[in-house]
Amino acid sequence: MIYLGKIVNTHGIKGELRMLSNFTAKEKVFIPNMPIYINNQKEIINSYRHHKQFDMITLKNYNNINQVLKYKGQKVFIKEEDLNLKNDEFILEELINYSIIEDNEILGQVKEIDYNNGNNLLHVFGNKSFYIPYNGDFIKKIDRDKKEIITENAKGLIL
Repeated sequence: MIYLGKIVNTHGIKGELRMLSNFTAKEKVFIPNMPIYINNQKEIINSYRHHKQFDMITLKNYNNINQVLKYKGQKVFIKEEDLNLKNDEFILEELINYSIIEDNEILGQVKEIDYNNGNNLLHVFGNKSFYIPYNGDFIKKIDRDKKEIITENAKGLIL
């Protein structure tokens, strides 16, 4: 399961949900008939629109605020296989829990993705906590099967 965002409130009386999401591939997820998971319960997206800093969704078979109030404050997930990614295509959130390896040494694991002024940073926890910018200067290879990220020059980022 990949974290999509959090439902922060409802909007209006017709069952629309207001979500905060930093998900990097919204165009692949926020589409009609896409399954999402809230409290391990499968729901289907009916509609999507962007409003201010929020992602607004409605769910199939819900058309009243009273039906969706139970989801306020809940985290929303999506199954990786529902994204239909190509073999060489990655979504940053997918890299959480991948091991960071440089010179055959495990430096730690990605625990969070931080979005800092348009820069995507992998927050790595090992002997020390550090950040790796998600770009070609540091990331050399991503192995989906082994759940590993091969880096170069990342050791210099450890304080």
